[in-house]
Amino acid sequence: MTEMLNIPELIQRCIADDRRSQKELWDRYAPMMLSICQRYLKDQATAEDVLVNGMHRMMQKLSMFKHEGSFEGWIKRIIINECLMELRKNRHQHLTVSIDDVHAEPSVIQGDPLEYEELLGLMNELPTGYRTVLNLYVVEGYKHREIAEMLGISINTSKSQLILARKRMQALIKKKYKAAKATA
Repeated sequence: MTEMLNIPELIQRCIADDRRSQKELWDRYAPMMLSICQRYLKDQATAEDVLVNGMHRMMQKLSMFKHEGSFEGWIKRIIINECLMELRKNRHQHLTVSIDDVHAEPSVIQGDPLEYEELLGLMNELPTGYRTVLNLYVVEGYKHREIAEMLGISINTSKSQLILARKRMQALIKKKYKAAKATA
């Protein structure tokens, strides 16, 4: 059994083109980064392709990591940017609804918490724009101003997409629970 290297040492070995260290870095972070790709991209094959591209880009930029802050967070930003580039490339985003056209009604759904796979499946039913903003705001913790800059949209569009995404998710969850009750 081999000893796991600490991050600074692992990075240095990867920069020196040590294949075992590169594999170790992949093994440590790829599963977590794949789950991020799956949240943004509906198609599994596309998510896997983006993961490979993102991890490759990360390996190329390892010497740029300043050892300030979380290495995991640094990789995560690269992967998220790869996902967003893929979405832009395929023009799947339709982020055009104005906040003035949205009327939000707060609602809480009672019941068992959803499993990750169930939640991911429901998120995959959202339109790409909704899913992207929901991920960036709720999961990743970006502010609307940052999301607007990342996606090239207005702050109000980001806000409206989040409201609509939440409403759609609530409707999907309610539908899921009604179907589960009907079969129980």
